[in-house]
Amino acid sequence: MPAPVEVVLDNALTKITTGIAFKAPNASEIITTGTNLIKYFKENLPDHHKIHDFSVVAEAPAASKPAVKSKPSKTNDKATPGLDEKEVKIGIEVKKEEDFAKWYQQVLVKGEMLEYYDVSGCYIVRPWAYYVWERVQSFFNEKIDGLGVENCAFPLFVSQRALEREKDHIEGFAPEVAWVTKAGTSDLAEPVAIRPTSETVLYPVYAKWIKSHRDLPLKLNQWNSVVRWEFKHPQPFIRSREFYWQEGHTAHATLEEASVEVRRILDYYAMIYEDLMAVPVVKGKKSEKEKFAGAYYTTTVEGYIPTTGRGIQGATSHCLGQNFSKMFEICYEDGDRLKSFAWQNSWGISTRSIGVMVMVHGDNKGLVMPPRCSRIQAVFVVCGITAKTTEEEKKTLTTKVEELAQTLRASGVRAKADLRENYTPGYKFNHWEMRGVPLRIELGPRDLAQSKIVLVERFSGSKSSCSMADMTTTVRAQLDDIHKRMLDGARAVRDAHLRVVDDWGSGFVSALDSKCLVLSPWCEAECCEEAIKKRSAEESSAKEQDEKAPSMGAKSLCIPFDAATLGGKSVKGKKCIACDRSAVSYTLFGRSY
Repeated sequence: MPAPVEVVLDNALTKITTGIAFKAPNASEIITTGTNLIKYFKENLPDHHKIHDFSVVAEAPAASKPAVKSKPSKTNDKATPGLDEKEVKIGIEVKKEEDFAKWYQQVLVKGEMLEYYDVSGCYIVRPWAYYVWERVQSFFNEKIDGLGVENCAFPLFVSQRALEREKDHIEGFAPEVAWVTKAGTSDLAEPVAIRPTSETVLYPVYAKWIKSHRDLPLKLNQWNSVVRWEFKHPQPFIRSREFYWQEGHTAHATLEEASVEVRRILDYYAMIYEDLMAVPVVKGKKSEKEKFAGAYYTTTVEGYIPTTGRGIQGATSHCLGQNFSKMFEICYEDGDRLKSFAWQNSWGISTRSIGVMVMVHGDNKGLVMPPRCSRIQAVFVVCGITAKTTEEEKKTLTTKVEELAQTLRASGVRAKADLRENYTPGYKFNHWEMRGVPLRIELGPRDLAQSKIVLVERFSGSKSSCSMADMTTTVRAQLDDIHKRMLDGARAVRDAHLRVVDDWGSGFVSALDSKCLVLSPWCEAECCEEAIKKRSAEESSAKEQDEKAPSMGAKSLCIPFDAATLGGKSVKGKKCIACDRSAVSYTLFGRSY
């Protein structure tokens, strides 16, 4: 009989919480943590392993042999203790509150949301993130279908003639327009632009289609990607050269009809953020300076990123008035055979929403996915298998886990059984935790004997159990409750970072430096808007938290439709925060992406 093998483990393994990768005989690569490795030996080979502190051994003098001089080794001050340069680090290596930009990058890549591409500012959207976008598409398509909006597809390219036809509109996009000037080695007779937005693509055609009041309303939407090339700091989902969005373009007979649609679409955008992504937003109107180029007015939903203290534009719904219809001759004959110009809207939400969701909910362990837009809502992991567990017992456990997962799927819960045999339960915990799966469901031999399961929340980390008979009802209710607590928690954090400041000397800049949004009375004059931005930038002492975010003073985020819910009072008798004129509205100011 072969002599037993004794395994000697370094005590430093107890300090390693990131992944260690190694090859096992007849198996693919196994990744685990130091603590899980020691736990395995304690449970399965209690008499055949020892734990030593090799740091002490290394310091002791050699007993019988002279020390052998070796070449000095290169050290890596940033390396994790106990890991060499070749080992794979699979966890999040930086803290969200210490290096937000790097944290965000690691969470997206290691959480399998995206992959970087060799064209700067362009990214590969992986299935884990694209599923979120599919949920947005599904939700929004159902809503706009009820309004009579139809989906369509228009070309990617815009002629130079069409793009320059509306100079005031395209002026804001001019630095960002990408041009195609060659086909192979030949110069194009006329360069064509890649759409930065599609007004100039659609509206010449609208002029052909709309001739009579009977042709109205015309309501089209398209899901596509657009290219905006010029910027200094690309950031995945938040600011990229190519991004995915939907853009709706509608034409109406009256301003009243157009305005009703603008607000209804904005409500749908707020629902995407709050009902799908558990991210609170403020609905409001953009200032004249911040509105969409060429729009009559712009409405917006504004989010808040607590770690950086910045506001972020979530989606916009524009009333274009008759500006574009006059430029592109989109007119019709009314019932009295009089010529009238159409009233137009455009509205859009993009994959920026995914980035906002990650920034708001993610933590130092990785993604935290809201249940309603997570590709997997509950993942089953088999636990408690040891060297003494028989193959029959293993099969019974795995069969039961797959059966339970199928039961949840049949009830509408997106469930998965992780039955990979070459990974430990600890590795699986880390794998799904980093991807933000809302619920982990554990099943071991004891649980099976008692006909129960163990539920572990990603959001709170809380652990509970329930009977298998009550599993479906319990899981569905818990997923809804997780969504509610995520939304309530994010709203509480935002509201705790919102200050009402009625005069500059009462702490406008100090509130910004404390990573807060500021609600202040404003006369709505553009000169004051510029003065607020310039003065707040000059007086600020805050250190930039996110190097990818543009450094700036406070800008107007929106004029909230319901400032009272944010703490605003009546503006009557109030003076503008920047001048002596009477205030027109309470306006939300803040640093912004």
